Amino acid sequence: MGFKCGIVGLPNVGKSTLFNALTKTAAAQAANYPFCTIEPNVGDVAVPEPRIAKLADIAKSAEIIPARMQFVDIAGLVKGASQGEGLGNQFLANIREVDAVAYVLRCFEDDDVTHVSNKIDPIADFDIVETELMLADLESLEKRRANLEKKAKGQDKEAKAALVLVDVALEVLREGRPARSVDIDDDQRKDWKALQLLTAKPVLFVANVDEDSAADGNAHSTRVEEKAAEEGAAAVVISAKIESELAQLSDDEQAEYLETLGLEEPGLNRLIHTGYRLLDLQTYFTAGPKESRAWTIPRGATAPQAAGVIHTDFETGFIRAETISYDDYIACGGEQGAKEAGKMRLEGKDYVVADGDVMHFRFNT
Repeated sequence: MGFKCGIVGLPNVGKSTLFNALTKTAAAQAANYPFCTIEPNVGDVAVPEPRIAKLADIAKSAEIIPARMQFVDIAGLVKGASQGEGLGNQFLANIREVDAVAYVLRCFEDDDVTHVSNKIDPIADFDIVETELMLADLESLEKRRANLEKKAKGQDKEAKAALVLVDVALEVLREGRPARSVDIDDDQRKDWKALQLLTAKPVLFVANVDEDSAADGNAHSTRVEEKAAEEGAAAVVISAKIESELAQLSDDEQAEYLETLGLEEPGLNRLIHTGYRLLDLQTYFTAGPKESRAWTIPRGATAPQAAGVIHTDFETGFIRAETISYDDYIACGGEQGAKEAGKMRLEGKDYVVADGDVMHFRFNT
């Protein structure tokens, strides 16, 4: 597991530059004209996780396999996209497949890079994109409602339940609020998710600033952070230009360059860590001579659910999980030392996995 993050925004805000930098590829053409991205580009990146190297060193692992995050660079939207303007609905559909939406907002001045609105106003940019997503959700729900109402009159229980949620979503969308503003009961979450609403997804604001503002931000990024707070969303300040330069450097060169900029880590790290918090994810590990590997699971996942991330057979045939906390694994010098110190636990089906657990699953085939 990991998570899939859709990168959205108006044309020429730095989306493709950021995507290229984050994935260290040139898969998305970054050019100074709208719609240079004509297909959604997908790139996998390793989740930065310093703990796994320490585990691998102790376990003498032949290979280190980090968890992965997937970025989807979606073509620049424009006002009227929900009605087919620009590149239209085909790109709105791509957003339905992601776990979270990162709004890339231009927070830099540059006369050499045109802006579709001929002004730098990140909040206005956000409002345009958000409005198009809300309009797309409205259109989708209104099309489905008539059919659901017909089925509900025929005493279809699933249709009745869906109709209730559709009407709740329509009400807030018609008020100009995104679907994520609705407070959904836990027992309704599965049906709510099935509606595939664009504006129901968790949101991450990415303020793309100039190089000089990378460490402390600027007036534009401050407005973005304030807007994110209003929305109950997360915000990250990144310079796509700096990330592009970092992508070309070795690890040692990166560290030296970051230090000169007053930054502790690359924007990619901050973006992923913020995304993990946003989606309430955590990491557990498996470690041995063959490999040390990081696995991503939701917080609150049980041991069988964690096992299922490796293989469905592990979950269905789950017997127990041999579990060592990360700190105990390091302090005891590995699995054998943890066993001798009484730090290995045998956990059952109800065990809720903690972040950093090092686990070995026993299961029936």
